[in-house]
Amino acid sequence: MAGILALLRNTWRGLTAMRTALVLLFLLALAALPGVLLPQYSLNSAKVEQYKAEHDVVGPWLDKLGFFNVFAAPWFAAIYLMLFVSLIGCLVPRTFEFAQQLRAEPTLTPRRLTRMPHYARAEVDADPDAVVAHAKERLRGWRVAVREEADGARTISAERGFLREAGNLVFHFSMMLLLVGLAAGKLYGYEGQVIVRADGSENRQWCNSGLFAYDSFRPGLRVDGTELSPFCVRVDGFQAKYLHTGQADVFHADLTYQDGAASLGNDPDAWRKYGLEVNSPLRVNGDRVYLLGHGYAPRFVVTFPDGQQRTGAVQWKPMDTTTLLSEGATKFDRPGVTDPEQRRKTQLAVTGLFAPTAGYDGTVLTSVFPMPNRPAVAVDVYVGDLGTDSGTPQSIFSIDRRMVDAGRLSKVARKNLELGQELTLDDGTRIRFDGVENWVSLQVSHDPAQEWVLVAAVLVLVGLGGSLLVKRRRLWLRAAPSGDADGTGRTVVEVGGLARTDQAGYGEEFTRLAGGLLAVGRPLAAPGGGRERQDVP
Repeated sequence: MAGILALLRNTWRGLTAMRTALVLLFLLALAALPGVLLPQYSLNSAKVEQYKAEHDVVGPWLDKLGFFNVFAAPWFAAIYLMLFVSLIGCLVPRTFEFAQQLRAEPTLTPRRLTRMPHYARAEVDADPDAVVAHAKERLRGWRVAVREEADGARTISAERGFLREAGNLVFHFSMMLLLVGLAAGKLYGYEGQVIVRADGSENRQWCNSGLFAYDSFRPGLRVDGTELSPFCVRVDGFQAKYLHTGQADVFHADLTYQDGAASLGNDPDAWRKYGLEVNSPLRVNGDRVYLLGHGYAPRFVVTFPDGQQRTGAVQWKPMDTTTLLSEGATKFDRPGVTDPEQRRKTQLAVTGLFAPTAGYDGTVLTSVFPMPNRPAVAVDVYVGDLGTDSGTPQSIFSIDRRMVDAGRLSKVARKNLELGQELTLDDGTRIRFDGVENWVSLQVSHDPAQEWVLVAAVLVLVGLGGSLLVKRRRLWLRAAPSGDADGTGRTVVEVGGLARTDQAGYGEEFTRLAGGLLAVGRPLAAPGGGRERQDVP
């Protein structure tokens, strides 16, 4: 039993040593590297599968070890928890020890000050009480204790630089607060992306009402999506400016928004305006709304043989972020068809490429600039069963190629169209490229601990600065009667100094302090600095 207790005691002492905490902090940083260098399931599961397919030997092993889901892996959580235990076990005793040091008086004056690294001595024409009173005046800002020795000598013990240890403790406690804040953000935060039309139509409004409202959503471990912060935004317009190279210069979206309970009503006075830009997020109801980018939604008007029309404008996905050459698919149901089987067989999709500023290599369409200076599309028109009623989710940017391979969806036309141009199918259906609309990509981020993380980060810097810049040092003074027979009242004054940390600069400070402390009455000998001193015969 005694051996087990000794083992547990030694294990606890080793775990709570500062060296162990530093090793665990290094291991935590090392363990986080795979989360940065390797694709993660929480960010992009498709890239994880692609990586595993390209690395068929290493990929499955990395997957079993949790390297594709690092921040939820048991081994990462174990390092995280051990670091917390080590920091707490290390800092709590140090805090109590520091509190005791603050209440304690400075240490007694050593009997032999000549052994101190810094020393000065002089004989002055003043009594010990005057020397002590003068020294207390000069040592303002120091913690001072005045004592009297058995031989009648008066001593002063002075200390300064306690903020060094305070800064050290603030630094480490702030690190703990920072880690707690990051963990709380992962547990109770969420992040989602959504595409919203910016054309002033009814589709321009979006509300943070649930998971279904997002195109992609990454919840925290304790978030189920049922208690999201309620707010709504409307994108009333969008402006983009580009350099002549095609590089984006300014993205600006004109928003109106409601927050809190107002978003559940229809009060027009509850809407407020905001100019959303890339580095200027909207902060509403505890969430941050970022503008990530934008793209285009080509608008098509389909006129069916019976004269009925349908208009479709769906966002197309940029393939090239420099020129915004985009691909997508705009899908239509034939109006007036009530039979489900017949409706599935007569669906229509316009797919292809969209170029904001068209350029041609023969008949191949490309884009030469991201602004819609000369919009054009290269379309493939498919007719048949799009598979939208099959219950299987499919991308809004493409058609289901399995329906094409099965012969249930057929390509019936291909053509390049510029704005206002149209093509006619064999059955008389006309498809006109009617216009271009903007869409914006918004990201909503919720982190309930972001203020604490900010405070902790600031305190980390403050504590680190205090621990590096403040110097802990001690100083002692002894004033003893010279013992001359003539009774002239001369006093021998000795000053010794000790730096608690190996930092340059205390030698100069000590020389300056000693010179001031010994400048009382009429000095009969010049003070010595450092190890050099002049004794009075």
